[in-house]
Amino acid sequence: MTCIPIRDLKNTAEISALCKQTGAPIFVTKNGYNDMVIMSAEVYDRIRLYTVYEKMMEAEADIQAGRVKDAKESLAGLRAKHGL
Repeated sequence: MTCIPIRDLKNTAEISALCKQTGAPIFVTKNGYNDMVIMSAEVYDRIRLYTVYEKMMEAEADIQAGRVKDAKESLAGLRAKHGL
């Protein structure tokens, strides 16, 4: 885990290089406490993609466990519930 003090954010080129070099989020501290997290666009995209895969795995587990409903019945129930 990489931490930097907030005053170091003035060196944007160095921070950008550090983000790319570490390949992980960088924690920015203010008065000794975590204040922000910065990361490269590549790391951000990787985290977003991981979240999508995680949701897909949850959906697959729901299907395997039979926690599914018929789409037409579900939509009909929602329409009835909300008066549509």
